Parts: sequence; structure tokens; C-alpha cells
Amino acid sequence: MGPARRLRAVLVRFGSGAVRPPIMTGVALAAVAALALAVVWAGRSGVPTGEEPGDVVRVGVVEGQTVDGYLNSSRRELAMLTAASGPPAGDTWALVSLSGYETPGRLPALLAGAAVTQVYARVPLPDARTQVSLIPVYRWPGDVPAGMLDAAVVRDREQADYLRLERGLTGDTRRERSLRETYGKAARIAAREAAAYRAGCACVFAAVVRASPSALDGIASRPGVRAVDPAPEVRGLDRTEFRPPLPEERGTVSAEPSAAPVPTTVPEVATASPGRLPSSIGFTVSSTSPARGVVGLATAAGSSPQPLAVPSDGEMSAAHDGSGGSSGPSGVGPGR
Repeated sequence: MGPARRLRAVLVRFGSGAVRPPIMTGVALAAVAALALAVVWAGRSGVPTGEEPGDVVRVGVVEGQTVDGYLNSSRRELAMLTAASGPPAGDTWALVSLSGYETPGRLPALLAGAAVTQVYARVPLPDARTQVSLIPVYRWPGDVPAGMLDAAVVRDREQADYLRLERGLTGDTRRERSLRETYGKAARIAAREAAAYRAGCACVFAAVVRASPSALDGIASRPGVRAVDPAPEVRGLDRTEFRPPLPEERGTVSAEPSAAPVPTTVPEVATASPGRLPSSIGFTVSSTSPARGVVGLATAAGSSPQPLAVPSDGEMSAAHDGSGGSSGPSGVGPGR
């Protein structure tokens, strides 16, 4: 029951009956005043009436859906939004997926006519799985290359962390040899990602924009744009999860990544396997700060012929303690 309906129920409840003592009248008035104040605050909270605070709008390709099916449905939704016979629509949020990985310099031409609020980037290494970075945009287009430099710093921290974990394993057990190899591979991948981001790589593959239906239709017709998925149901980014398909994705999207990312103690990087692609929920950052809040979000983007094995909790404890002993589980945890 919404605040307005609850207020009406209170009024009806306290208004029933022929005669009420003065004290009950005072209680009724106090209750009505308090509830009216609650209704006012509820109107300011930003949560639409009738919606639960935990409700999340998801935009993009979902697990079990084919990429072609998603692309077709996006075209249909955009056609309905721009149809002359339909009701007029104002500026609308949309998820723009690109056909390939683009450099920051190419984005203004591809997304002209829209306000860009965030982009997704990933270093597409042919022989390794890499992470997806969500880059918030407050000043367009300068925040994109600046955000890629911030992503390089995050990868530098990852590399240092992996190398520290690798050096902490001094034993010669099979488990520790496997862990050293795992951390060594992860450190090398992080170093390659950092170098690519610093070079302004062709790494951006999606963006979240806001524009009029006609502007979105124009973006969808440009070479290099794979899909424009309009989301008129979105009222704010804080309760929306975007899931753009990767340029190389074809067929049916799997429900789970084929392998989990290597654990890391760097707080900016997810240490567990989330959904396919990151969510922007709860993201706060100031574009004037030295680090613009680039978040590394682990995903199974790309394929790796030799997936990195993920250590168990016991193995991670040994690695963090720098212990060379063989206590704990005797095997390396398999990838998911």
C-alpha cells in the first residue's frame, strides 16, 4: 500500500464512529500529521511509489538469451520508440553496444548527439581472459582517456599484489608450485593490460547514454554501432544494471563464466565472480579527484586456452601469510 493510500486508510479509520473523546481526537490528529510528514519525505526519497527499494532494472543481454535475439529485440524496441504512430517520448536512457573495440578518439563521432554517462572497456588480449572496467563520465570526452589511465594504475596494483603473493610462496609442494604459476600468469596479464590502457588502446565496447529517440536512432545507424537498446523504464543509474554484449560474443550467453578470476587483495577489483558484466549500482566518484573511480570488474570476457586456477580459502591464507608450508588443502581449486 502506497503512502497516499495508507494516509487515506488512517483518515477513514479515525473518522468512523459517532462520538470520540477529546483525547482520541488529539491522538488522531497527531497520527495524521505524522503520516502526512512521512508521505512528504517518501516523495523526496527518489523511490517511486509502489516500488521496493531493492528493485533493480536490468538492461542488456541476459543469461540464456542469444546475442542475435537480443540485437533483434533492441531494434524492435527502438523502432517502437521512434514510430510516428506512437506517443511522443522525451530523452531516454539507452545502452549502446559497439561492433568492435574502439579507441577513445573514435567515441565522439560514434555517440554524437547523446549525453554519455559511462563507458565499458576491456583490453582484448587474444590469449588471456581480461577484466571489464566501468569508467564513469562527467566531462565528455576527456574522462574516458583519463579513466583508462586510472584503470592502468589499478592493473599496476594488481600486478604488484600478484607478484607479492608469488614471492610469498617459497615451498616446493605441488600446491605451491601451482599457485606460483597462477600468480605469475596473473601478474603478466595485469602488466599487459596496464600497458595497453596507457597507450590509449582500442578497448571501449559499450556506453550508457541519454538522448532523444531520434538521436538514438541516428546512433544506431552509424557504422561501428552494433545495437542501441533504449530503456525508457530507467529513472536513474543508481538502481540500474547494464549488461552489454562483448563484440566477440555470439550464440547463447552462458549463465556462468567458464572460469573464475584469480583472487586479489586490491579493493578496487572484484575478488569473486560476479554476473556476466558489472553493475553501476552504488557507484560514487568525483571527476575532480586524482583517481576518477575506475572500477575493475571481473568477467570471463574472452577465452583462455589455459584458464587460471583459483586457490581455495586455505591456500589464499597461506599465500597471504607468506608461508612455505604445505598445510591446508592439497589441491588447487578448479575454475568454475
